[in-house]
Amino acid sequence: MRAIVVRHYKTLINASDLIMGWGDAPRVKEWERDLAWVDKRLRELEIGVDGVYSSILERARQTAMYYARQRGIHLVRDLAALNEINYGSLYKKSKKWVAKNIPEYKTDPDFVFPQGESFRQMQQRSVAFFQSLSAQHQGRTVLVVVHAGVIRGLICHFLGLDYASNLKRKITHRYIGDFTLEDSVCTRYDELGEPSAFLKQG
Repeated sequence: MRAIVVRHYKTLINASDLIMGWGDAPRVKEWERDLAWVDKRLRELEIGVDGVYSSILERARQTAMYYARQRGIHLVRDLAALNEINYGSLYKKSKKWVAKNIPEYKTDPDFVFPQGESFRQMQQRSVAFFQSLSAQHQGRTVLVVVHAGVIRGLICHFLGLDYASNLKRKITHRYIGDFTLEDSVCTRYDELGEPSAFLKQG
């Protein structure tokens, strides 16, 4: 299976540097610019997709529907397994405040946030879904719209990278990850959009 992984459109909370998680927020005025850029890039590379998946969070669902419509695909499958990390009671808190008052933030992947979950728990559910997706779509290409936290978790798992030291890697809204999975193992990874901090850091 080939999975083309992209991030959702930018929201007002993303632009304000606040904690989001399972909450949602209105999109920024220029939200469509990033999506149009990614869409154009996929067309330039002549990447066709057989199906579109997303998390159940509105920003990911709406982004997935945008790409699906551009390709004449009428069904988007949304699943909670692809949701961003659940930050629980930290929704809409300043990231600077959280980093100062909760030192485990972006340092300890096993720390469970109040009324939420840990980065590790998010990683395990999203990786498990990708592995099941691989079994269902052998020899096919799917487009998957997710979140920055999910993308970091997938890259760290499938490339065998240390998770704790990579929790802060920047993922832009023009990221395009290209994963090839065979029997639940990633045999190839590339980035086709704006490079993430994983590539910038070597």
